[in-house]
Amino acid sequence: MSLSRVTVTAVRNLHPVTLSPSPRINILHGANGSGKTSLLEAVHLLGLARSFRSSRLLPLIQYEQPACTVFGQVLKADGRLSNLGVSRDRQGELQIRIDGQNARSAAQLAEALPLQLINPDSFRLLEGAPKVRRQFLDWGVFHVEPRFLPAWQRLQKALRQRNSWLRHGTLDAASQAAWDRELCLASDEIDGYRRAYIQALKPVFERTLEELVELQGLSLSYYRGWDKERELNDVLAASLSRDQQMGHTQAGPQRADLRLRLGAHNAADILSRGQQKLVVCALRIAQGHLVDQAKRGQCIYLVDDLPSELDEQHRRALCRLLEDLHCQVFITCVDHELLREGWRTDTPVAMFHVEHGGITQTHDHRE
Repeated sequence: MSLSRVTVTAVRNLHPVTLSPSPRINILHGANGSGKTSLLEAVHLLGLARSFRSSRLLPLIQYEQPACTVFGQVLKADGRLSNLGVSRDRQGELQIRIDGQNARSAAQLAEALPLQLINPDSFRLLEGAPKVRRQFLDWGVFHVEPRFLPAWQRLQKALRQRNSWLRHGTLDAASQAAWDRELCLASDEIDGYRRAYIQALKPVFERTLEELVELQGLSLSYYRGWDKERELNDVLAASLSRDQQMGHTQAGPQRADLRLRLGAHNAADILSRGQQKLVVCALRIAQGHLVDQAKRGQCIYLVDDLPSELDEQHRRALCRLLEDLHCQVFITCVDHELLREGWRTDTPVAMFHVEHGGITQTHDHRE
């Protein structure tokens, strides 16, 4: 799967542009502030209906423009074409179109265009709160297990009901018991999907990491969000009075986490910035392999400022792993000479020069 055409209008400082990217490697180079990351942001908007640079909408829309729009033509693994479109205006209105039809939710968009982002903020996967790692985990489970989304939606509904009852005490005992039962059923289902996913991810992650860096004693484990020795309904009953004091449910899959440790220590406390980046890259590349196995179509990788904090050896190793995925990759850098060579002779590589918001495609570096 790849984007065969991308049209961007009124996204940050970018001029209106239509690109025909390579189905494999696309390198966007130019000075800082030229608009390279804004193009990645536009593709991210097309796949997830939101920015990766800000939770606020307005900075994404070009100054004095009423809305920003991104259209994409997706060439699927079976050769079919699919058309996607996303528009956001200054009032917060979101429009999503998939093959001429209005989409009901951003989940449909994510299903149609799986995206992986590797950027300077990727360190947060190791350093950040458990929520960041849960999002990483659930992205993978969502794309390989079709039953995950309805189970997750049931969980959210049951949690909202229980938390409302904890704060306001508005449910009778029978209703409370029914929602607790629904919460436990959805939680066990989600935990099962996550466990199966981690079991599949770990060996792929370990093999991928070995290609990038040698880190003896690095381990990846999964915490489900409550005591592994006890049933969730027992934990909920035991913690009821404390939950009522806090006003929310403290145990359950909404508290799950991925734990990366180096020996007895949290890996984020021990690893250098460069090592952390390589670990995150290995995790995200491993996810791409699992999505490919499940869907026979690769996800698209957005890699912002790839050369930063990586020496030539690790840069080349990462490029080779991205190349081995046989998927579409968009990479930004300031100096394209750092990424110009090292690709296999049969890998299509397109170069784009970005300057003052304008994007010009230059020749393939093997021509």
